[in-house]
Amino acid sequence: MSRIALFPGSFDPFTNGHLDIVRRGVVLFDEVIVAIGTNSSKQRYLPIEQMVALLAEVFRNEPRVSVRTFKGLTAEFAREVGARFLLRGLRNSPDFEYEKPIAYGNQHVNPGLETVFLLTSPALGAISSTIIRDIHRYGGNVDAFLPYPLPPLAS
Repeated sequence: MSRIALFPGSFDPFTNGHLDIVRRGVVLFDEVIVAIGTNSSKQRYLPIEQMVALLAEVFRNEPRVSVRTFKGLTAEFAREVGARFLLRGLRNSPDFEYEKPIAYGNQHVNPGLETVFLLTSPALGAISSTIIRDIHRYGGNVDAFLPYPLPPLAS
């Protein structure tokens, strides 16, 4: 049986920290599915279709990585795609405290689903999608934080 890991998130935007988790995850799993979810409590900064296209290009030479979108419960989507593992990155202890009850809830919904936490590489742990959005929104250059270029915002 394949070891399929689902790496879920809003990825708005997908950062070099996320890329690091995926690349390290491919070493541990046979396949990693980057799953861009719809979070009803968040308004997207970048259209989901644009993020899918950008990530398809980022992972074009990595056949064990795919990019999908989903709505609804992560644990249900994991069951649908045959993933037995959720891959999550942790930057700090507040991330762990945030992720722990989510992992418990996912396991309640899908009892065979295991959450695997990877610590973010130290050089990538200080930046977040929120910070990147703020820098970009005000015209700053975010190229150092992303594995693809973001076009400047229209004035």
